Amino acid sequence: MESWLLYTLIAIIVIIILSGIKIIDQYERGVVLTLGSFTGVLNPGLRIVIPIIQRLIKVDMRITTLDIPQQEVITKDNVPVGINAVVYFQVEKPDDAVLKIQDFSYAIMQYAQTALRDVIGGVELDTLLTEREKLAEQIKAIVDKETDQWGVNMTSIKMQDITLPQDMKRVMAKQAEAERERRATIIRAEGERSAAKNLKEAMEIMDRSGAISLRTLQTIESTNTNPQSTVIFTLPTEILAGLKQFLKR
Repeated sequence: MESWLLYTLIAIIVIIILSGIKIIDQYERGVVLTLGSFTGVLNPGLRIVIPIIQRLIKVDMRITTLDIPQQEVITKDNVPVGINAVVYFQVEKPDDAVLKIQDFSYAIMQYAQTALRDVIGGVELDTLLTEREKLAEQIKAIVDKETDQWGVNMTSIKMQDITLPQDMKRVMAKQAEAERERRATIIRAEGERSAAKNLKEAMEIMDRSGAISLRTLQTIESTNTNPQSTVIFTLPTEILAGLKQFLKR
């Protein structure tokens, strides 16, 4: 009977000792609480904590991705938009992340949602669509300022999808089409102006050389395709004068 009690006691002692052996992975740190008080941070490797007296809390030190669900935000010019984002953060001080905030991941998500609404609500729709990266940096700066005291570093914030109302999409499509038509009209007008300028220069050269009269005769001749027919026309005096000048050469 005494041997059985002895073996039982030894087994309990072995179990307690084994329960105090902890393995901390390379990407983790261990926050140790002794009788509820913070006593240190353990690095990766095989570590031993005193069972019952000490408690080990592992903290992941890798960059963590957190999805912010789609938020409906009203811009400064009263346009409702749906925006979702992704937050990238990394724990730098595991003791602060455990001791100063209850659940830093949940707190970061809530704070990022609030900052997103505040920043987007202060800009117009055009700014939101054209300066997405700049606005994301503003949101990151706001969140990073708060999370810094939690021992967490905000790596980046990316705004993914921006959903617009259907009527706003139609308006923007019409606006884009009108802009394309305006540019096409300008291009056509530039081409016609250039062609008119070249034609004017050619006419001035032909007029000075008298070739315009010869050109007129060639044009008239080309209109008469039947050699048996006769075309009678009168020439302006300017053309006759130019023709005489050309024949004298």
